[in-house]
Amino acid sequence: MTNVIEQLGAWAVIRVREMGRMLLFVLSAFAWLVRPPFRFHQIMKQLHFIGYKSTFVVVLTAGFTGMVLALQGYYSLRKFGSEGLLGSAVALSMIRELGPVLAALMVTARAGSAMTAEIGIMRITEQIDALDTMAINPLQYLVAPKIVAGVIGVPFLVAIFDVVGIYGGSLIGVDLLGVSEGAYWNSIESAVEWKDIYGGILKSISFGLIVSWVCCYKGFYTRHSAEGLGRATTEAVVLSSVLILVWDYFLTSVLL
Repeated sequence: MTNVIEQLGAWAVIRVREMGRMLLFVLSAFAWLVRPPFRFHQIMKQLHFIGYKSTFVVVLTAGFTGMVLALQGYYSLRKFGSEGLLGSAVALSMIRELGPVLAALMVTARAGSAMTAEIGIMRITEQIDALDTMAINPLQYLVAPKIVAGVIGVPFLVAIFDVVGIYGGSLIGVDLLGVSEGAYWNSIESAVEWKDIYGGILKSISFGLIVSWVCCYKGFYTRHSAEGLGRATTEAVVLSSVLILVWDYFLTSVLL
């Protein structure tokens, strides 16, 4: 029994120490962000990588998510004779929950894993140590632009996700299932409020920070081996996904 308690205590100490190091990591990145030289080129490069190159998978996921929502929602609402509310059901689901969460998960899978692998390879091949030797701070050059790009790029991807998902729901609900087009769009206009949109924007910004923060951290502290790089990439994707879902719950409970 004593050994079990000791192991639990050691595990808790390690986890708390890890959380503290992660917090110091992101605070240091933001501190270096406001110090010259300002690397706008690196930020634009990361925006292109995180935002533009993730557009296709986000649009594809959004279209089919909206279509599935319309299909399932129609058969649920038809039991109560409320098919005209299909638009509001699809729009609120996309804007408040599915848009921010699924878009962030897609960015994690496509861009987050690549960020971890990129920084991890630089750590293994001692390129980060070379930056230190050349008096270039790695947090300022590598990490800060990725965090800024994540905070800016993910909200735009979420906005695209919401729009494409709503139109995908319209394609199935109106064109395939025969719901009135006027009822579909009028229900959206009457049901969606600005607080729903603000909540989605707040979630997308926080999710962008979580993805870039966790993935950069795991890559920056990769162990010097191929196995360590693979483990860091896996841990980054899993931890980012779990934190997105957990933080989504807490934000939803606060914003309701």
